[in-house]
Amino acid sequence: MGSLRARVLAWVGRRYLARQQKKGFDLERMSSFLPESALMPLRRDELDPLPELGARRAEAPIAKLDLPFGMNAWLVTGFEEAKAVLGKVTEFSTDFTNLVGSAGVTEDQNPGGLGFADPPVHTRLRKLLTPEFTMRRLNRLTPRIDEIVTEQLDLMAAADGPVDLWRSFALPIPSLTICELLGVSYEDREDFQRLGTARFDLFGGASASLGAMSESLTYLSEIVKKQRAEPGDGLLGMLIKEHGDEIDDRELAGLADGVLTGGLETTASMLALGALVLLRDEKAFEAVRGDDESVHRFVEELLRYLTVVQMAFPRFAKQDMEIAGAQISEGDIVLVSLSGANRDGVLGADMERFDPAREPTSHLAFSYGIHRCIGAELARMELRTAYPALVRRFPDMRLAVAPEDLSFRQVSIVYGLDALPVLVR
Repeated sequence: MGSLRARVLAWVGRRYLARQQKKGFDLERMSSFLPESALMPLRRDELDPLPELGARRAEAPIAKLDLPFGMNAWLVTGFEEAKAVLGKVTEFSTDFTNLVGSAGVTEDQNPGGLGFADPPVHTRLRKLLTPEFTMRRLNRLTPRIDEIVTEQLDLMAAADGPVDLWRSFALPIPSLTICELLGVSYEDREDFQRLGTARFDLFGGASASLGAMSESLTYLSEIVKKQRAEPGDGLLGMLIKEHGDEIDDRELAGLADGVLTGGLETTASMLALGALVLLRDEKAFEAVRGDDESVHRFVEELLRYLTVVQMAFPRFAKQDMEIAGAQISEGDIVLVSLSGANRDGVLGADMERFDPAREPTSHLAFSYGIHRCIGAELARMELRTAYPALVRRFPDMRLAVAPEDLSFRQVSIVYGLDALPVLVR
């Protein structure tokens, strides 16, 4: 089992390393000439958005954003205004072709999948994929998620000295779960490379390539070909069995790549940052040791409070329109700050504070509308399983470094930690 885990994690490493090495829409390269006001929504003060984000929301929930090269852009920070933008299907486009020509992006870098597609392509693909993410289908993964979590906790318990909770817990759980979901076979896993040494290259910077053609896309294309010949019981095999004539290999590889992209780093960041919340908040720690309802409240509040995906896919206006008094013109870029919207006071009192006992409220942690994360329920399953298991197994867990020594990402669409060293006993 240990060697299999290493091979699985190595494939994950290979995938992200390939993305980092490709040239594309890269925040790290872009940040050198973007004004600080444009980067502000992607920065944080540890777990909290910068105070300037809340100030902008209070002043104007939709306001012009200062971008270079004459780009006309808007930043949305209000909850209702965010829903209004994200819920519009015909008025906005997220199609990848909108990015072609900017920051070196080319058409052949399109990764496929749902995020950068408009109807009717998006509608057709999502209709094919949605049945695979119903609770009835996902429930078959419950025993395997339990096993994955237990295996990682066993490895942490056996380690000498501090344990990096990011590497040993937060990253393996979603990566192994997604491999299980996709139905990647043991034979195919043999080509995986070691993740270990590449870990900090992959996640240590602020890079966030949007749609770079990675080695993993090529790898997944080969997986799809094998699944065509012998469909398995995973997501790819089921899509081929049920819809083989309706979807080509590139579309299948793009969907698989989107599942991996959307469900790996996001859930890993949630697990790591959520563990940090547990270490800092005794009430939260005790709540997660409680019943299922307490865990449910904790997870929903954590999703809202952390909102690790800070910004929704950029929207490009297809026509002139007015939203909340803002006059948006055709061709304008509209950026929705999910982290800003989820701290809006319209959701309740004191939304800048984390409250593990708060009754679940509406939030946009998984976005909204036709581009709402299709894997939301799978992510919830992982979080509801992992957090209680962690605190029950290690009731004396604590940070192994001073809080000020923790390293957070500086500018990122998916917010997170670089490492989380802990002592488990």
